[in-house]
Amino acid sequence: MAKYVCNVCGYLYDEETGDLEHGIEAGTSFVALGDDWVCPLCAMGKEHFEEA
Repeated sequence: MAKYVCNVCGYLYDEETGDLEHGIEAGTSFVALGDDWVCPLCAMGKEHFEEA
């Protein structure tokens, strides 16, 4: 399981824990979030994330 960080605001998405506060179950891969998913903190798209 990987972690991805938003280059704009620093939000960290961890595939292992997901983001239950924003409705994403633990174990959800970054790819599975879909192309329309945006950072829950700054609303930037997936293209602004890189693997941590």
